[in-house]
Amino acid sequence: MSLPLLECKYVTEEFVREGKNGNYGTKLPSSVPMLRFLYELCWILVRGELPIQSCKSVLESVEFLDKPPREELASCFADVVTQIAQDLTMSGDQRSRLTKLAKWLVESQTVSQRLFQERCEEEFLWEADMVKIKAQDLKGKEVRLNTRLLYQQTKFNLLREESEGYAKLVTLLCRGSASSSHNASAATMGIIKSLIGHFDLDPNRVFDIVLDCFEIEQDYDTFLNLIPIFPKSHASQILGFKFQYYQRLEVNSPVPVGLYKLTALLVKEDFINLESIYAHLLPKDEEIFEDYNASSAKRVEEANKIGKINLAATGKDLMEDEKQGDVTVDLFAALDMETEAVTERLPELENNQTLGLLNGFLSVDDWYHANILFERLAPLNPVAHNQICSGLFRLIEKSITHAYRIARQTRFQNSSSGVTEKITHTANTTANKTCLDLPKEVFQMLVTVGPYLYRNTQLLQKICRVLRVYYLSALDLVRDGSSNQEGSAYEVSRVHLKEVRLRVEEALGTCLLPSLQLVPANPAVGHEIWEVMSLLPYEARYRLYGEWEKDDEQNPLLLAARQVSKLDTRRILKRLAKENLKQLGRMVAKLAHANPMTVLRTIVNQIEAYRDMIAPVVDAFKYLTQLEYDILEYVVIERLAQSGRDKLKDDGINLSDWLQSLASFWGHLYVFFFRIITTCYK
Repeated sequence: MSLPLLECKYVTEEFVREGKNGNYGTKLPSSVPMLRFLYELCWILVRGELPIQSCKSVLESVEFLDKPPREELASCFADVVTQIAQDLTMSGDQRSRLTKLAKWLVESQTVSQRLFQERCEEEFLWEADMVKIKAQDLKGKEVRLNTRLLYQQTKFNLLREESEGYAKLVTLLCRGSASSSHNASAATMGIIKSLIGHFDLDPNRVFDIVLDCFEIEQDYDTFLNLIPIFPKSHASQILGFKFQYYQRLEVNSPVPVGLYKLTALLVKEDFINLESIYAHLLPKDEEIFEDYNASSAKRVEEANKIGKINLAATGKDLMEDEKQGDVTVDLFAALDMETEAVTERLPELENNQTLGLLNGFLSVDDWYHANILFERLAPLNPVAHNQICSGLFRLIEKSITHAYRIARQTRFQNSSSGVTEKITHTANTTANKTCLDLPKEVFQMLVTVGPYLYRNTQLLQKICRVLRVYYLSALDLVRDGSSNQEGSAYEVSRVHLKEVRLRVEEALGTCLLPSLQLVPANPAVGHEIWEVMSLLPYEARYRLYGEWEKDDEQNPLLLAARQVSKLDTRRILKRLAKENLKQLGRMVAKLAHANPMTVLRTIVNQIEAYRDMIAPVVDAFKYLTQLEYDILEYVVIERLAQSGRDKLKDDGINLSDWLQSLASFWGHLYVFFFRIITTCYK
């Protein structure tokens, strides 16, 4: 059977006819594609239309496109010969010419013999005398080699192997962190490789021992240089086995903190993937979410019951609640409820490996991966755990250290007087334009910590001072841009100010204001928050007040604090009179310091119904702070704008009682402030 005809574009009949006369390049274009030309040439040589020896003259006369190097020409020749050799329709003469062509290419050093050995079949190599082993024997040898390389596993006899190698390895790893230089790390890696080879140690067991020592000596920098000599895929599997060991029912000990920190550090250094280790952790997210949602719903129900009247109570019980002498305020009631809830969840922190890994990320200052877990575990409210919350506090304080140093200098310089104050303030403002900056990670942390910032009032005040200077520096940039009349710089500064304002408002609405509700009667915290709030226009402040109250309904902790404050405020207002004005007025102020929105709204509602309470309430308001007065304005305006209430009585002439009471209250409050201001200026 002859080879099928090939439509040749370059090695045509005219080319073959001229080639027989010795003129190979006359019928060719100026340049031809190499692969196509070699393919056509080989077919012509195999058919016998040209002698094999003419191949050299043809290659010398032809010019290829892009002028390929000699190595590429040899590779293409080997590919073409390999493909033609797989054609089973060739006759014996044609296959003989093909083997002669392959031999000639090797003898002329056009193609190396190794290329043919890599790409051709065993039978063709045997026919072309390129191997000394028969085709069948060569196939068997290839199968055995592939089996040994790809499928055969090294077996380690763990019962009979000597422990000397592992003893030397542990001694090497635990000798201390005195020498952690690059040279010491390289020497340690060389010794470990020597131990593996000399004692025939299992590399996976060696890697396991290295991780165990790293778990103990986590400050030893050499370990980070040792880890990359082992396969990355093995690390997540070994750590996964460690976590699975502590998931067994017969193991009662919790996962060591060092293992969480080790895993977090390896993820931070991009040695292992978070998803690859997350698959080994238990319990699964769906299970813990379902349990927490049930307990959270129960807490919300208990919080809603605070202050509700028990219709089954007897008259004696109601009289006990109304005793005149029992006027006390418990500022820690909501916090006590939260402490009990956190104590109930302590076993969850020990048994939940995902929360432990989250705590590990915080301990190694890896906010990127910690934020991923915070978002994934948001339905579980992980920041409620004291240990996780403390780690987040430490990370926030570390992130604002530089900014707080600038804010502290600004606060100190602005407290000076005279000409020195103006000079230092101007100089400091210029410095703030270039130095003070807060990364977006800080605001992500504040959103994450939410109302639980109340646990660290010192950090809360630091954040308020930093946010104030941060916003003022952005304002100064806009003012300077407008005065210098630089169009591009002014637009950039305005965009920056808008971004800064959005960030500050987000921090106030999600973190600072909710945290104020849980700080028991600390007017200094309210003053620091007002220092930031006062920079915003009243529209932004009133919007934050409205969102603040709506968010309380979703959090059991804030809901309980609001219900307790509302109940205590009502109890005090029932007993408020001229005789006990000083004592109860201070109690009202203490309640307002912690939960101003709820307390002031309750007072305004009572005043609308009971006009006689106006005078004592106004007198008690002398203990309020500026933030609470601003919230009082918002509450009064909101009550005036509330729809669904008639502002006139049924006769259509006289004002409604609630509107008269509200107007009288605001008038009395204005007169009270006027007297205070007049007294101060005298």
